[in-house]
Amino acid sequence: MKLTTNEVHQLLRDRKSVFPLQFSDQPIDRSVLMEILESANWAPTHKVTEPWRYKVFFGDGKKKLGTFMAEKYRSLTPMSDFSISKYEKLKTNPMKSGCVLAICLQVDPAKRVPEWEELAAVATSVQNIWIAASAHGIGGYWSTPNLIEYMGELVPLNVGEKCIGLFYMGHYKPFNTNRKRGPITQKLTWIE
Repeated sequence: MKLTTNEVHQLLRDRKSVFPLQFSDQPIDRSVLMEILESANWAPTHKVTEPWRYKVFFGDGKKKLGTFMAEKYRSLTPMSDFSISKYEKLKTNPMKSGCVLAICLQVDPAKRVPEWEELAAVATSVQNIWIAASAHGIGGYWSTPNLIEYMGELVPLNVGEKCIGLFYMGHYKPFNTNRKRGPITQKLTWIE
């Protein structure tokens, strides 16, 4: 099915951050998730390094992630700075989600391209996930807690692979955000 230009533009505009608190209890079907992840695999990538890697926390894996994040926070945080509400949020947000993706960057061992280009490719892959998920009525939120640097303690990471964020996903009831963007004309410089 080919989309019209207007349909593509509308899909891009409909993409928004949806937080775990806004997710419904409706599970994400594994086949839909695989379709979304396949979209991620078609991001642009210089030298075809395909640096995106995803650790998918699904089912009981979400509880493992929540427990790990909460307990890691507890172990690293001095009592004077410890927040029970932050601890609970870290523990429960994965369980409120249909799934959580650990977004990982696999640096090209041959270093054929600069790491910033690999990072840009991963970010583009995540954007593909976000747009494909939106088309299915699934919301998402890219979180970058400091605790991601410890992800290798929970899941195996290859040499040169690092976690750069968590992407929470879930179905949600449509809501109006009144989002705005400044005019593109204020962000352009024409050189003719």
